Amino acid sequence: MVKAHVFTHELVAGRYRLVDVVHQETNRICWYGKDVNVGRAYLLTQIALPDDPDTETAPRATARIIRMSETMGLMCPGAVATVVDAVEQDGMLWTVTEWIDGTPLGELVAQQGTFNYVRAARIGLELLDVLEAAHGEGITHGELSPGQVYVQDRGGIVVTGFGLAGATLAPRLSAPSYASPEQARDERIGPAADLWALGAILYTMVEGRPPFRDRDRPEATLKGVDRLPLRTPVHAGPLTTTVQGLLRKNSRERLTRPVVREALTRVLTEDPDTLSGTVARPRLRGVYTAACHAGPGWSRRTMAIGTALAVVTVAAAVLAATDQLPGTGTSATDAAPQPSVSATASATPPDSRTDGRNAGPSASPTPTASRTTSAPSPSSSPSAGALPPGFHRYTAPEGFSVALPKGWKRVHTSRVGDLSTRVTFGADGDPRTLAVTYSTVVGSDPVAVWRDDVQPQLEKDDGFQRIGEIKATTYQGHKAADMEWLSEADGTRVRTFGRGFLLGGGRGFSLRWTTPATDWNDSANRLALDTFLRTFRVSSG
Repeated sequence: MVKAHVFTHELVAGRYRLVDVVHQETNRICWYGKDVNVGRAYLLTQIALPDDPDTETAPRATARIIRMSETMGLMCPGAVATVVDAVEQDGMLWTVTEWIDGTPLGELVAQQGTFNYVRAARIGLELLDVLEAAHGEGITHGELSPGQVYVQDRGGIVVTGFGLAGATLAPRLSAPSYASPEQARDERIGPAADLWALGAILYTMVEGRPPFRDRDRPEATLKGVDRLPLRTPVHAGPLTTTVQGLLRKNSRERLTRPVVREALTRVLTEDPDTLSGTVARPRLRGVYTAACHAGPGWSRRTMAIGTALAVVTVAAAVLAATDQLPGTGTSATDAAPQPSVSATASATPPDSRTDGRNAGPSASPTPTASRTTSAPSPSSSPSAGALPPGFHRYTAPEGFSVALPKGWKRVHTSRVGDLSTRVTFGADGDPRTLAVTYSTVVGSDPVAVWRDDVQPQLEKDDGFQRIGEIKATTYQGHKAADMEWLSEADGTRVRTFGRGFLLGGGRGFSLRWTTPATDWNDSANRLALDTFLRTFRVSSG
């Protein structure tokens, strides 16, 4: 890497000295810098904020970046840059990450020229692994470009920039030639935008230039992305169909992650010079590893889990949920009053700003305003002291217990220090899941937590539709709120019931029950949800 030897005298945040420019994009500069207090090297990224930002813009952006880094670091250790600091200074957003011993992919292409399609497929697979883990937790990168992907000197990639989406001056201004058409139109984005960016990065590696050239003004570049036809790649070889399938203007027509994985893997396995087992992968943990390689049943269940880890923001007043449930609290005694779980299933119409994933009929029935369905009624359930046949009580070391169906076990655990813990239960071959989250920083209004912190994240998921209103209730003597919604999981329409309740002192529990939407009213599912709500208990110790 050739360094520009640009020296500055002003310190960022009073402690970071900028030394050399590492990489530059339209609205983003990466610097090699040092912490003058400890003499340690860091990668500092400079991004311009809007000219007249809302007073909350910078705090929200810095909190989101740190939160996303913590979440992704747990899922993809070593494959996602670790953010140690994020600050706003003089209208600029600065992120400080651990120094990466590698080179931005964009710089490699500029220095070395085009990559052969085997090398491009290998990097594409590593990047797909990171995106798969992120999308499984409801996280969209939204700013992906060759400048955000570092190829390490020792092999493997490191991805930066999670949490940046929405912080820049306009959609994808940091690298507009890698924006998706829906971003160019300033519409709400989801995982399909990241898949477009993956296709654009593959295109750049094999062609030596982005699929849509960077024009003089970002607005002109974005207009070209949205309106101009794709220039057919000429050096992509067996990757041609994959690249073209990822770069379809209509987000609903883009290739899915499993199809892309199969295509990229085929390129490696069918090439005579590619040795088996040489494809480096981020070390995904637990259920994410299984989801990458197991059948559709397990993958569907993993996607149904699909909520980001609950993490706190730097501001104590903000619930730090990447996709956190509004605390689901626990219990007092078995004789505690049991709330009604009925909900009016009036589906919210698709937001006009979405990328079109909600448009058109669903593969499974979509609730309408004229139809009301209910979760199981407690009045029809067994007595509070007895468990239905086939259920057993599970006591978690995290401080709660609940009755589970036969064969069910904990399949995944996510933790963010002492701030939050999520335990997900399920069974092999069963697409249903129960996720229990405990958080130590929860807002005082459970309805507001669902509405203001959780739903905006869920809206990024494929096919999200809230069902009815968010309902305030009480649960075992605690303030609580219920929300139901529909979403897509690997092509299957799923429905989720969430209940969150508060314990006081910023603490709360939440439960999410997810099933295929077509099976929602099955008697076994109604019984299961009723049993979960009736038997959930917080440990007295």
